[in-house]
Amino acid sequence: MTDGRTLVAGVDSSTQSSKVVVCDADTGEVVRTSRAPHPDGTEVHPDRWWDAYVEATGDGVLDGVAALAVGGQQHGMVTLDEDDVVVREALLWNDTRSAGAARDLVDELGGVAAWVDAVGSVPVASFTVTKLRWLAEHEPDAARRVARVVLPHDWLTGRILKEGKGFERWSTDRGDASGTGYWSASTNDYRLDLLELSLGRVLEVPEVLSPAAAAGRTAGGVLVAAGTGDNMGAALGLTTTPGDVVVSLGTSGTVFTRSETPIRDESGAVAGFADATGHHLPLMCTLNAARVLGAASALLGVDLAELDRLALQARPGADGLTLLPYLDGERTPDLPDATGTLGGLTRANATPENLARAAVEGMLCNLVAGVDALRDHGVRVDRVLLIGGASASRAVRELAPGLFRAPVAVPAPGEYVGIGAARQAAWALSGAAEPPTWQAGIEAEHEVVPGSEQEQASVVARYRDLLARTHGR
Repeated sequence: MTDGRTLVAGVDSSTQSSKVVVCDADTGEVVRTSRAPHPDGTEVHPDRWWDAYVEATGDGVLDGVAALAVGGQQHGMVTLDEDDVVVREALLWNDTRSAGAARDLVDELGGVAAWVDAVGSVPVASFTVTKLRWLAEHEPDAARRVARVVLPHDWLTGRILKEGKGFERWSTDRGDASGTGYWSASTNDYRLDLLELSLGRVLEVPEVLSPAAAAGRTAGGVLVAAGTGDNMGAALGLTTTPGDVVVSLGTSGTVFTRSETPIRDESGAVAGFADATGHHLPLMCTLNAARVLGAASALLGVDLAELDRLALQARPGADGLTLLPYLDGERTPDLPDATGTLGGLTRANATPENLARAAVEGMLCNLVAGVDALRDHGVRVDRVLLIGGASASRAVRELAPGLFRAPVAVPAPGEYVGIGAARQAAWALSGAAEPPTWQAGIEAEHEVVPGSEQEQASVVARYRDLLARTHGR
């Protein structure tokens, strides 16, 4: 407690960095923040996450904190031996080498419908279950040493408790467990038969805690809550309501919404994840989002502000120029080996303005597919909440309402994964039936421009046509 206030902390252990957000437990007011970088790449030793956490929590950042929780990047495979020593570097969600394993596992269980029935999602290269199959096939000696498998947020939560002399057992939560491919949000149980199908044997798995449970307490008395996955943390931090669909434009792009019931999607586009409150979080994820704009700005030799200016000078549809932005392969649609495709290029439309516009439109059209997939399952889309690094782009904000066919609200800049983790910590500390009422402030709101529906629909249609012609999707 500081100045009569109870403080809680949320840790966002993302692909790029560890970010710590300290909040007032009652109001959600952010008191202080800090961060430290993670190494780049698609595999990393978990000790680097600990190093970043130690750096980010230095200089008294956690002074007076009564409880904390970790929101971590989903899906990453952390393999441990009998003594909890890391067997190999963790494979992260964005490592696509297990794409072949994903296809094999889908076939071996009997197809897409069988996986949706089993765990609510169709495994792709990002899912933990596919990475374990890759390990068994390509690194059998390492695979034989594995005694247990945990997720990035599980590992960091456990390391905090071990260093704090409060570790009792490995644990996770419903949200993050639902991204493994061997835990079902519908039945709230592990499918150990799928783990065995993947690796050839059953491993020890972390206990799945209820949303407001504590993973443990440090010897100093700090409560460490269950934690969750990054998307679940963001939903909790934004305090979403029915009709809100979140579009996050970070390293990856995600579309998700809170749902009282699970959504069954045999196309594989929408994953049947759980949220961090005991409900569900149907979600669509792409590999390519904000970095598409970074690549376009580098190609044009301009900064992001100038890219915005150029994009807004071009006409809708970029005079026929269309970008499929699969610069790092793609997760949805499932095209792990794809590259970017620029279609409709002519001498007349080959201008910096049109290329900038095509980059913004292509990135957003990739996410439009997720919003429309939720609509197809009866989800209300009253407004889109736009978050993530690329939500700061003026071009993104102005183009998004027409492409998504919904009003767009941009919450005030904030570390919403960390804020959501802090809110979970406050919930666990309070012992209340529901999380505390915190509100995310809205910085800007953008409506659909009247009369723009036809031209925006033509942009989406041309994108889908190029996807069908190029990849048969």
